[in-house]
Amino acid sequence: MNIITQYAATIRGATAKGNKGAIVLFDKAINKNDLVCDADISLETLANEIKSKDLIKSICIKELGTFYIGDSYDYANETLCMFNNTTAQFAYTSAKLTGRSAVMSNRVAIVTGGAQGFGEGIVRQLVEAEALVFIADMNIEGAKKLADELNLNAQKTVALPVAVNVTDEDSIIAMLDEVAINAGGVDLFVNNAGVLKAASVKEQTAQDLKFVTDVNYTGYFLCVKHVSKVMEIMNTYADDAYFTDIIQISSKSGLEGSNKNGSYAGSKFGGIGLTQSFALELVTDNTKVNSICPGNFFDGPLWSDPERGLFVQYLNTGKVPGAKTIADVKAFYEAKVPMNRGCDGKDVTKAILYAVEQEYETGQAIPVTGGQVMLN
Repeated sequence: MNIITQYAATIRGATAKGNKGAIVLFDKAINKNDLVCDADISLETLANEIKSKDLIKSICIKELGTFYIGDSYDYANETLCMFNNTTAQFAYTSAKLTGRSAVMSNRVAIVTGGAQGFGEGIVRQLVEAEALVFIADMNIEGAKKLADELNLNAQKTVALPVAVNVTDEDSIIAMLDEVAINAGGVDLFVNNAGVLKAASVKEQTAQDLKFVTDVNYTGYFLCVKHVSKVMEIMNTYADDAYFTDIIQISSKSGLEGSNKNGSYAGSKFGGIGLTQSFALELVTDNTKVNSICPGNFFDGPLWSDPERGLFVQYLNTGKVPGAKTIADVKAFYEAKVPMNRGCDGKDVTKAILYAVEQEYETGQAIPVTGGQVMLN
């Protein structure tokens, strides 16, 4: 974590009101500011300086640059553009929000694997709930395309793309540094990126097992390792408890075994073990950690991709007895769900929003399976 990220997270925490800090934008230009600090100012001193001011829109750290502060991304960007004599893309507008939108408004969220599939559905629903969402993906072009669409439709900045490979620790750190200079910190981290290679235990290669566990299990560990440090700073310098959330998108296969799909189920079972362990440790930072366990997203690329989707894989591996076509495989799995349909992004995001809003719950694995899996 670089020093800019540490300062940005400190500012977001120090400006927190009602469990939500200001959006913080960093720019290397040095301008006239409400507060000017020495280059070696400590995080604690910076936080105290901010809290001593009634209204503050910009902070200069000598030899480093300027942090611009606003109630939303566009508000902070408007201030930055005013100082730099440029024009903001969207005009800042303020509206009175109620219900869940009031809870989520301008919370900074990161969704890994957010450019497609379940991730895209989660991004769209979080944007609808008024969060500022970073679409984190190896498919950066897809993330940019989705962000542009969402911003244009909303006529304000609601989403930003950021590149990440969750198996690469340096890439994760770079992602968090980019988020910090564009927003100040992270309130909600959704660990959605995941992969699957279905095969019999008698036939699956060690290479394929490693591929699945590197993303689904180790990637989750590495992301939490670094995002939790940013969340800790925000909480440390807030006057009141600054609750943040880490959500692992697990699977119903994290709650029960999956025939000829052991590497995936094992990685998801293991991820829930990480969730429970992280929850016990990070509660001291007011960071809640929970897993959401969706049922099957039949309409997404994971299942429906004509070349690599699960329907094709399960047909080819003979996982569904008697199935001769993809339609046979799909019908078999739909019949297993009491509610007779697959899960989608809206279903999952409702569970995410519950976990964020509920401050008295951590370390849970929440099933969203249409009744297919019931806890006991």
